[in-house]
Amino acid sequence: MTLSFFDQFMSPTYLGIPLIAIALVFPWILYPSPSNRWLNNRLITLQSWFINRFTQQLLLPLNPGGHKWALILTSLMIFLLSMNLLGLLPYTFTPTTQLSLNMGLAVPFWLATVIIGMRNQPTAALGHLLPEGTPVPLIPVLIIIETISLFIRPLALGVRLTGNLTAGHLLIQLIATAAFVLLPMMTTVAILT
Repeated sequence: MTLSFFDQFMSPTYLGIPLIAIALVFPWILYPSPSNRWLNNRLITLQSWFINRFTQQLLLPLNPGGHKWALILTSLMIFLLSMNLLGLLPYTFTPTTQLSLNMGLAVPFWLATVIIGMRNQPTAALGHLLPEGTPVPLIPVLIIIETISLFIRPLALGVRLTGNLTAGHLLIQLIATAAFVLLPMMTTVAILT
């Protein structure tokens, strides 16, 4: 059976269970919940040290109003980091290579930034829809174009992220196929490939 080069974009299943569900749940199993004891074990101490240092680095450039986002951003980064690192293991699946997960993460965060920007600074948020110094006849057209580009942004970013994550695998598969096909005809070129 010949596999297509784009079969890597399909969501794999094992015994009828979609592997994306297992890959999304598994990182949370790795992190034990902290206890109320004075002395914790080494794993919990190391994890809390890492989370504290990461949160410090995350909040360093932000003003105090942005500190309320620390919990969600830190948990998102730890979740993505552990999911991608677990995807490096053999015979595993990385869910961030699927467009559905990238769009599921991109749209809510994009929507939150747009809504918060409109609520906190409405003039600055609406000012981005019209560049400064625009000729008067172009104003309605530019407002429509900038509004469309604002709504397309999460789709474009999700597709670009998915493409960047899968381009390396696709390139490796293409090179391996080329080397395999060239092996009987041109051995030295196949070895160099």
